[in-house]
Amino acid sequence: MSHPAFEEAMRRVITGDGANGRSLVIVDGPPSSEIGAPGLGGLYEIWHEALAEKLNPRDTHDRGETTPILSPAQGKVKVRWFVIEPTPPGAPPELIKAAARERFTQFGAADHLRDQNRHPAMHQTDSLDIICLISGDASLILDDSETRLKPGQIVIQRGTSHAWTAHDGPALLLAVLIDRELA
Repeated sequence: MSHPAFEEAMRRVITGDGANGRSLVIVDGPPSSEIGAPGLGGLYEIWHEALAEKLNPRDTHDRGETTPILSPAQGKVKVRWFVIEPTPPGAPPELIKAAARERFTQFGAADHLRDQNRHPAMHQTDSLDIICLISGDASLILDDSETRLKPGQIVIQRGTSHAWTAHDGPALLLAVLIDRELA
């Protein structure tokens, strides 16, 4: 199940062509997989496709991943929602850092973590990320700055060290992650 606060917003509608060549919906439903929980945030997978291959609308295979992995595979583009939650008040910093390490390990990215003293989830990916804040109040954390976002605003994250912080409740973001070889 997707995050309860955003369940209605997390609907995947994927199109293709039927055998007769007429367009149709091949997927209409929730994320293909997720890792996370209310209060902890998480990743909610939509689509993961190679761009080097010729687009074939008659291929109706669901390319939503069954296991969330942080970064796109080589030569692929990944689309996902992600939810960030505010840090629980009074939570010990070492406990939050350990939880971030565990979560990054779960989605195959323990080696992406950077300066956890700056932010527990400070990490660096090897991709071009286009990220839109859909709902909530959030900030992008960089090595030396913090930028507050409003819904509808876009971040182009170009392989730099970064983290996200939510303010006043969970925040829903949509990300398109492009493997560096394609960017």
